[in-house]
Parts: sequence; structure tokens; C-alpha cells
Amino acid sequence: MLYYATKIIVSALLILAISEIAKRSSGFAALVASLPLTSLLAFVWLHVEDTPAERIAELSSQIFWLVLPSLALFLLLPLLLRHGLSFWFSLGVSVAATAGCYVAMLPLLRRLGVNL
Repeated sequence: MLYYATKIIVSALLILAISEIAKRSSGFAALVASLPLTSLLAFVWLHVEDTPAERIAELSSQIFWLVLPSLALFLLLPLLLRHGLSFWFSLGVSVAATAGCYVAMLPLLRRLGVNL
């Protein structure tokens, strides 16, 4: 139980830190947020739990391919906001477009032989 609480606290502190950094410096917050910290935490937790290295390597490869459709969010959201659309509308459209990119990417990856 303590182990799971530690995982939750460390993960929550990471999100809190990024949001607090963003209040002072959006550039530095963007740098920290762009780091694959969530993935790194997952790799560490899996290693601590004695997950075989091959499974961790497989996860890392799968994350690489799934980062690509997520980039739609980071391209579309600022574009919509800069065109004067409301935050919630822009976020909703960006999330929907990103979901569409994931849906489109999955069959493509399967055809390329990438197992997810």
C-alpha cells in the first residue's frame, strides 16, 4: 500500500511542479512538460517491480509511435487560441482532433507491423 501511495504522490507532485513553474516561466514549464517524465516514471516503476527489460523496451517503442498523433494537440490548440476562440472550445476541438489522429494512426501502425 505504501508503494502505491508513493507512486501516486510522486506523479502528482510532478504535475503540480509543472503547473507552478508555468506561472513563473512558460518556456521552462514547456521544457519540463516536454520531457518524457511520465514515461520515465513508468519505466522506473516497472523496473522496481522486476518487469523484464524486454517489456520495458517494448513499452518505450510503443510510446514513440503514439507520441506522433499527440502532436496534433500541441499544433492545433495554440492556433485556435491565437485566432480568438475560447479556451474550452479550442481545447475540445484539439482533443477531438488528437483522438482522430490516434484512431487513424492505429491501423497504419498495424499495417507497418508495429504491435500495440
